[in-house]
Amino acid sequence: MITINDIAKLAGVSRSTVSRYLNDNGYVGKEASERIKKVIDETGYIPSQSAQSLRTKKTGVIGIIVPKISTETASRLVGGMNEVLIDEGYQMLLADTTLDKEKEIEYLRLLQSRNVDGIILLGTNKSSRLIKGIEEAKVPVVVLGQDVPDVTCVVHQDYEATKEMLEYIIERGNRNIGFIGVDESDPAVGYQRKKAYLDVMKQHHLTIKEDWLQQGDFSIESGYAAMQQMWENDPSKELEAIFAVTDQMAVGAIQFLKEKKVQIPRDIAVGTTGASTLSKYMEPSLTTIDFLNEEAGKLAANLLLSKIEGKKVEEKNYHRYRLLKRNSV
Repeated sequence: MITINDIAKLAGVSRSTVSRYLNDNGYVGKEASERIKKVIDETGYIPSQSAQSLRTKKTGVIGIIVPKISTETASRLVGGMNEVLIDEGYQMLLADTTLDKEKEIEYLRLLQSRNVDGIILLGTNKSSRLIKGIEEAKVPVVVLGQDVPDVTCVVHQDYEATKEMLEYIIERGNRNIGFIGVDESDPAVGYQRKKAYLDVMKQHHLTIKEDWLQQGDFSIESGYAAMQQMWENDPSKELEAIFAVTDQMAVGAIQFLKEKKVQIPRDIAVGTTGASTLSKYMEPSLTTIDFLNEEAGKLAANLLLSKIEGKKVEEKNYHRYRLLKRNSV
């Protein structure tokens, strides 16, 4: 196996010069750099990662905690992160909590034990235990998707985006509007989106019926079940529109409505959030909120790299969104 001493001998430089070149630590002349690079390319020499880690105190690994890696949202966010991190020579170590809030805390500790250089957490809650775990972390942490106090965050504007969607649904002539949400223990998707719905309905002096407030669990199946319950609770069929907090649940709701021969949006309009690939190719295509997840992932990664480098960053980073006006409203 070729060693750093061999590289130095073949390049006609000292071992310390090769070390400085490999670790980007100290001056190496242009001519010497070119000779070292040529030898490395010709020999296929790969520096020892563990040895480099000992010298630089960095492993080149970033921990990513996701609530459910199989979802398109998580995939897009992680894809955006990867674009940034791979260009900077970092690898990602993924930890999937499968929507278990306790695992968020567990993985914060576990990833630190693996000596990652930093952690990006796709948060689903703001429990005091989680916040304490972030505050006590020995490496930089960025939270994506939740507004956590005193922590560097990339925040989706859930409240503002939902308000804009509801205003658009009302603008299209709909007054009796149902809501399919998720558990409010998720402050962003569960609480903020429901609060926006309730606030807009009150501002327009529209009736809010308890029977029209249903809850799912992010899945297509739960959206179907929520719509079925709403339908059964509306014998006079006054419902004119629904807002589902995720595309997946909207798809389930639409499937139920189609089985009942309901024409969308003529009979019932459907607005949602997520801008998934499926939302574009549904019939009708879904009017939805696009949180530009790839961009959000890139922003989170860049913030984390800045923190790793000791740079000062903004604590709250509100990411933009857009309303995609399609055919379901």
